[in-house]
Amino acid sequence: MRGFYTILLLVFSNIFMTLAWYGHLKFADWKGFSKLSLVAIIGISWGIAFFEYCLLVPANKIGFIENGGPFNFWQLKVIQEVITLIVFTLFVVFVFKMDTLRWNHIVGFVFLILAVYFMFKK
Repeated sequence: MRGFYTILLLVFSNIFMTLAWYGHLKFADWKGFSKLSLVAIIGISWGIAFFEYCLLVPANKIGFIENGGPFNFWQLKVIQEVITLIVFTLFVVFVFKMDTLRWNHIVGFVFLILAVYFMFKK
């Protein structure tokens, strides 16, 4: 169950992270947000990122092998990176609707899945 909770928290953490890092690029489409200063956008992004950390830190704490979880450092990091790219891809395709998923993206994802495989190989 700790592995499941770790991955679930990492997914939600990455949703907040993607919103904090890239969501402001959509602000121009929202009434009133297009005129915000860079300082205001940074403040909003930090506010969103707070929730990312509220989920990411417990995910790593719960999932880490020395705290009773199933994952070592390497595994936690690779899992997080794969989740980050999946969430980011969904965000780009369905929220921004500006770019298409192409074959080279799929090849890159296959290599990431291979990275996960090798990180978990004993």
